[in-house]
Amino acid sequence: MEHEEVIDNKDKDLGYSWVSTSRFLFYCQVAIFVALIIGGCYTMYEHRYQGKPDVEVPGNTLYNPQYK
Repeated sequence: MEHEEVIDNKDKDLGYSWVSTSRFLFYCQVAIFVALIIGGCYTMYEHRYQGKPDVEVPGNTLYNPQYK
């Protein structure tokens, strides 16, 4: 007579264990949230303000205009 070993995977299967499912989904949400925050910070760093550019302003548009 052969004995067949029965392995009970119901505790590890997401379809049977709502606790494991909710824990897995929670960690997925946390990982996605952290990835979005890091991605947003990196994008803001890449497109940061580089400083005041040298722009030539015509003299007639100054606060005290200079006319010829």
